[in-house]
Amino acid sequence: MPQHSNKPAFVLVRPQMGENIGAAARAMWNFGLDRMRIVAPRDGWPNQKAVAMASGAGRLLDDAMLTDDLPGALADCDFVFATTARPRELTKPVYSPEAAMQLAAEKITRGEKVAVLFGPERAGLENDDVARANAIITVPVNPEFASLNLGQCVLLTAYEWRRQTTEVAAVTTDLGKSDWASHADVDALVTHYEDRLDEAGFFFPPEKAPGMKVVFRNLFSRLPLTRADVQMLHGVMRQMVRWKEKRD
Repeated sequence: MPQHSNKPAFVLVRPQMGENIGAAARAMWNFGLDRMRIVAPRDGWPNQKAVAMASGAGRLLDDAMLTDDLPGALADCDFVFATTARPRELTKPVYSPEAAMQLAAEKITRGEKVAVLFGPERAGLENDDVARANAIITVPVNPEFASLNLGQCVLLTAYEWRRQTTEVAAVTTDLGKSDWASHADVDALVTHYEDRLDEAGFFFPPEKAPGMKVVFRNLFSRLPLTRADVQMLHGVMRQMVRWKEKRD
């Protein structure tokens, strides 16, 4: 699987556990990222535990760039973010994951190559690593428990990348096998109910009936009904009428 330069490279710096490398690969591929770079993994490379954890994303590991040091991993990059939860004495702009990936998308659109650094699990990136970055990404975590697992941090950042580069609807409705009911469908349903309720004497007294029917129709117009909903409600009324006729 070829790596694409129109996406940021995620650089795992001195990762310690193969399982976390695999989890990072899986998180990246969940959101369409395939440019992984691995710097001096503690347990060597390749790593079978990483492959097992990556599951269907194992091809990212096959194509990952392996380097002995961080400069080698960043040699072709134009802009680098470093992820860290700890305050640093280094003066750098600090971005939220959302803002960072928005900037990354803008830079990549202009033809620049962007990388994001993720530190080892135990202590995160060292100051020497962060000093090589142009900016910092910090997740607004609980200050009393700020440590994020490597896979979690990769997942958060990859998700924000996806949000910045793919149109994501805030709310959608799964209609299943049905469609939204048309105005005519709802109108026929309301008329069906009004006729049967009229016969049952529901709209009483007569002088209040017109206003009651307006309120009744307004109730149905507010409901987001599907064709299946309308058919079911027709069936409910028909069955109630049949039941009453049998009792009578």
